[in-house]
Amino acid sequence: MKIKIINGYILDPSQKIEGIGEILIEDGIIKELNINRPKAGSRSRGIKDTTNKKDLSDTKIINAEGKYVVPGLIDMHVHLREPGFEYKESIKTGTMAAIKGGFTTICCMPNTLPVNDHASVTEFIIRKATQEGFCKVLPIGAITKGQKGEELAEIGTMKNEGCVAFSDDGNPVMNSLIMRRALEYSKAFNVPIISHCEDITLSEGGLVNEGLLSLTLGLKGIPNEAEEIMVYRDLLLAQLTGGRLHIAHVSTEGSTKLIRDAKAKGINVTAETCPHYFSLTEDAIIGYNTNAKVNPPLRTKKDIEAIKEALKDGTIDVIATDHAPHHNDEKMMEFEKAPFGISGLETAFSLSLNLVREGVLSLTQLIEKMTINPAKILNINRGTLKIGSQADILIFDMEKEYHVNAKEFISKGKNTPFDGWVLKGAPVMTIYKGIIKELV
Repeated sequence: MKIKIINGYILDPSQKIEGIGEILIEDGIIKELNINRPKAGSRSRGIKDTTNKKDLSDTKIINAEGKYVVPGLIDMHVHLREPGFEYKESIKTGTMAAIKGGFTTICCMPNTLPVNDHASVTEFIIRKATQEGFCKVLPIGAITKGQKGEELAEIGTMKNEGCVAFSDDGNPVMNSLIMRRALEYSKAFNVPIISHCEDITLSEGGLVNEGLLSLTLGLKGIPNEAEEIMVYRDLLLAQLTGGRLHIAHVSTEGSTKLIRDAKAKGINVTAETCPHYFSLTEDAIIGYNTNAKVNPPLRTKKDIEAIKEALKDGTIDVIATDHAPHHNDEKMMEFEKAPFGISGLETAFSLSLNLVREGVLSLTQLIEKMTINPAKILNINRGTLKIGSQADILIFDMEKEYHVNAKEFISKGKNTPFDGWVLKGAPVMTIYKGIIKELV
């Protein structure tokens, strides 16, 4: 089937092009890209009108007038829960939620049952995603066996089976020697080590950000230093080894300063944050709202401003969701017993568009952080509208407003602190491998 997208505002940071134009898709591949009216000053002169003038009666026409056309989004931090916790989420429901949120490629963390610490588990995830998935699923393997932090997993064989990165996310690698070895492997195999930075000797038993609010609510706090100490350690190990370090879910001002300084020194580090860390403060937990219970915890307004500045100056390279769905019964428990996590795939893009409205990022910078930047870090051929690439495309309406209704989430996880919010800007159509998914 052929598809032709017309009249949309095409924006592709990977090619540094933008302007109103057309895209022709054939057999799931982008065959033609034509910018008819480039934005003044944009570098799009190399894109020529190659539109075939033959009969297009067998072509589906999508009129994207008034909408933006960008590469399909990439989320490099998702918990799909399968195998083992399918009551929370499955590969099928998680990828459906991803498509609704504008994501065509997602990377799933290894904290499943069994843990993805062996090539056989990796193979299962890839096979199940091929059979039931609605978008591309790329597994992230565990750094250590069982995510116990005691012995390195079989990184080489797992990479050969299809893992694109390695992480013990949910658990920090407390042993510095093991983390050093992992970073050495990352250099040898050219894969990022995604670090969950948390000193559990400081954070043990913690539930929320440490401060006046935690004292007022009578909840044990997690200090910023629990994250920052491990960020600093891992940056030193990355400097020592020359390995590829990626810092997950950055949440504090101190972490942004450490990463910024490390980049200035030439240390091979990249970093991500999540929409809840630039959209919410710790005040979201008032009333013991378990849907705002995340790890690392929501911080202060000062931390939010630092996160935004780090996004703006490139210290933070990627916006990921850390999509962490849970069954409603679990989140309905007492605050101390409820699990950490937010179901984020279906709200992430709209929340991130607020950064553009606030002037923190340009739209091009935002799309970079959700497409080509994660693609480069993961060394995958995605996040682009180049001719010959797979037709993974997001069409979104910058002005579309909607009420967030958790009950309408496609994800099994309805755990969101954004329930009831009015968001502006939303995906209206996601195309994966040339297959159209219209969204309402």
